[in-house]
Amino acid sequence: MSDTSDSAVRTYIRQHRETFLAELAEWLRIPSVSAQPEHAEDVRRSADWLVGALRETGFPVAEVWPTAGAPAVFAEWPSDQPDAPVVLVYGHHDVQPAALADGWESEPFEPRIDGGRMYARGAADDKGQVFFHTLGVRAHLAATGRTAPAVHLKLLIEGEEESGSPHFRALVEERAERLAADTVIVSDTGMWSETTPTVCTGMRGLVDCEIALHGPAQDIHSGSFGGAVPNPATVAARLAGALHDAGERVAIPGFYDGVVPVSDAERALFAELPFDEASWLATAKSSGTLGEAGYTTLERIWARPTAEVNGIGGGYQGPGGKTIVPATARLKLTFRLVAGQDPDAVEVAVARWVADRVPDGIGYDLSFAASTRPCLTPLDHPALQSVVRAMSRAFDGRKILFTREGGSGPAADLQDVLGAPVLFLGISVPSDGWHAPNEKVEIELLLKGVETAAHLWEDLGSAAR
Repeated sequence: MSDTSDSAVRTYIRQHRETFLAELAEWLRIPSVSAQPEHAEDVRRSADWLVGALRETGFPVAEVWPTAGAPAVFAEWPSDQPDAPVVLVYGHHDVQPAALADGWESEPFEPRIDGGRMYARGAADDKGQVFFHTLGVRAHLAATGRTAPAVHLKLLIEGEEESGSPHFRALVEERAERLAADTVIVSDTGMWSETTPTVCTGMRGLVDCEIALHGPAQDIHSGSFGGAVPNPATVAARLAGALHDAGERVAIPGFYDGVVPVSDAERALFAELPFDEASWLATAKSSGTLGEAGYTTLERIWARPTAEVNGIGGGYQGPGGKTIVPATARLKLTFRLVAGQDPDAVEVAVARWVADRVPDGIGYDLSFAASTRPCLTPLDHPALQSVVRAMSRAFDGRKILFTREGGSGPAADLQDVLGAPVLFLGISVPSDGWHAPNEKVEIELLLKGVETAAHLWEDLGSAAR
């Protein structure tokens, strides 16, 4: 594009800014909380609303796709060039629970604008970042004079991401032919800060398990029987204590099989970020760092696998003493995975580790929740370079740095099933308060997302020719 079309994109966005924000606010008023059954109808209403908005945007195809749980939305806008690359945008329209009693300063589902920010549940996670694509594609058409996008554009907007995406992979497998794409763009992530624009290149996977331990048939007297029978609470504590070695490396045999190490190039890119450990610790509400020896804090949370004790309990928890050997105990663990690790193999390794460590006289039930696979975009991938160029233009030529995401999401299912690389385009910043009271989005950054999307479709289309 020329400087003139850059100006045309910004002019179009400025002219349609207020309408865009008003329409987003209308969508945010729908409390599409997938985790709460009483909001099931609201999640369906959110999907219907989005279908209507996408049709008004110009998408010739916009459909609600039912699942065994909450509905997803699919939209498609073919390019007028038969050889144009096919791009699938992923996001989600469900949101986290929210109520005034949680600490909100205003009604969470009544959007308000204050100081250049829009406050509402879903403003950043993820309705705002989904919705910027509607104005982005219109700005792209207006600036280029096209009647159809430079790419064959598809959208898949999930309705259960905040509930763990339990039916997402099945949906992608069932609809794989309709969803086929050359590239997947995930708009459910963020940037380093308001002043440091970044592109995420990967998300970790997740294995979630619970170990229920049971010993005597009931709580028994610790004086009469303690020291002569196994104690399930002690076993739970020993399992938790055995998760890591002295260097904080996960001590489960086979856990690191296949791990893709951090490259020197990516380590150097991480080092370019303006990371302040004291500030990070303040955000983490912690007083010190601890993790796998030989790695920086950013490497530990982005590029290395982890094991965490999420909960441990058993026996008497009330005031005063109760001298018993408890009948049961429970341990909840999660494992964050990185590129190269297979969740199924990790589950097998965990099961073997538990079996080897639980003594005779203790029974146990080991259960796993649905796992999430890790994904990683190669730094030299051409589509990633398109995202970087588009974002740099939106941010006035500023250098775009690179991050990863320590959390997990369903993006890897798209990569697995569709065989397409996953890239990330997000404009949210840490202060937006995802899942927290007073969630907000910075309006100027939201419009930078619009601008980035407008440039991206032309860049991807041109790069393919």
